[in-house]
Amino acid sequence: MRTVAFHTLGCKVNAYETEAIWQLFMKAGYTRVDFEDKADVYLINTCTVTNTGDKKSRQVIRRAIRRNPDAVIAVTGCYAQTSPAEVAAIPGVDIVVGTQGRDKLTEYVEQYLAQRQPINAVGNIMKQREYEELDVPDFADRTRASLKIQEGCNNFCTFCIIPWAKGLSRSRKPENVLNQARQLVAAGYKEIVLTGIHTGGYGEDFENYKLADLLWDLDKIEGLNRVRISSIEASQIDERVIEVLNASEKMCRHLHIPLQAGDDEVLKRMRRKYTTAEFKEKIMQLHEAMPNLAITTDMIVGFPGETEEQFNNGYRFVEELKLYQMHVFPYSKRTGTPAARMPDQVPEEVKHERVRKLIELSERLTVTYAQKFVGDVLEVIPERPYKEDPTSGLYMGYSDNYLQVAFPATEEMVGKVCRVRIDKVASPEYCLGTFVRVVDDVPRPARVG
Repeated sequence: MRTVAFHTLGCKVNAYETEAIWQLFMKAGYTRVDFEDKADVYLINTCTVTNTGDKKSRQVIRRAIRRNPDAVIAVTGCYAQTSPAEVAAIPGVDIVVGTQGRDKLTEYVEQYLAQRQPINAVGNIMKQREYEELDVPDFADRTRASLKIQEGCNNFCTFCIIPWAKGLSRSRKPENVLNQARQLVAAGYKEIVLTGIHTGGYGEDFENYKLADLLWDLDKIEGLNRVRISSIEASQIDERVIEVLNASEKMCRHLHIPLQAGDDEVLKRMRRKYTTAEFKEKIMQLHEAMPNLAITTDMIVGFPGETEEQFNNGYRFVEELKLYQMHVFPYSKRTGTPAARMPDQVPEEVKHERVRKLIELSERLTVTYAQKFVGDVLEVIPERPYKEDPTSGLYMGYSDNYLQVAFPATEEMVGKVCRVRIDKVASPEYCLGTFVRVVDDVPRPARVG
């Protein structure tokens, strides 16, 4: 029996796609082994979001070639899409597939084994108008299931290479999304995370079926407890989306809304499609419709030309919005993007100092938000033993509003919805709680792979 090993670089969408590619190999009779082991086929799913992503991808490819020079080396993902010739030129790479046509990967392996001729199957992603169906009916070692609903992005922000790697926005057909959601529920998953490159843009390429319609249809699926949206742009949260978030018991009280910068001049240079005033108005609308909603965001610091004053504007803006948490990134040059060619690049030490300040602010905001729930009973799905001390009898999981909670539980409770009283905020990372009861007693997902 042939063996296959995977390595995924980059985002959660890539992780989802690797799981989908594994399903194809599994159906073709392969056994999955660890990437550090000797395998017959190594598949590397690459990232190109920064220049470092390219470099790490090359390192991983070479590592696989060294591990077993006789193995078939297949490379897919964003770096393969944007730089196919560069990837194909690495001695030992046999198959290069971009971000489309991955459903043929097992066929390419057979073709390579028969002919021993390198295969470059990277096409023009900008011409793709159809969503590529890649199903994941089950996940290895997860309690939350990802469900990809969309691919690509039409935004062309000046710092981002992603439209060139993933193509323009394409939505998955509603019936396929709902079928897979039902499969995941049948496999025992209680929470589904809707994911994509520009998730909130779902349905923009359909005539009369938008994200709000999909959310209502997911709400009707029996046995599904939670629906979480992985990320959504402020401009895509319209009245209908707010209505379903508010009215449905299944929609999580948590939204990730990327801000990227809290100063209008910087937003303009980034080519983001909103002002700080518009962003603030949307956040206020959401808080009014859903008190206690947890809002997380992304921030890039040290964007070319960002002055101390502009950074401070952003700091005060985020503080005022009372967000729950920030993912903070120092701006990283990406060759081929307009921002990489902009003058006034910010020195690294300035970026790191600004990152530090925003992370401190984020931790303060997280504790302030979490503090409001001390004494409340929330529904938490335990995922794994408490990592600091696996022998403590504590398990970690997330509430619907994205508080990470540690509480006494057992292995049998993993993946089940538990009611937990929040006792205290132990740190910006997690709260401590007391187990009250299991809400349901449905078997946990089968483990695959």
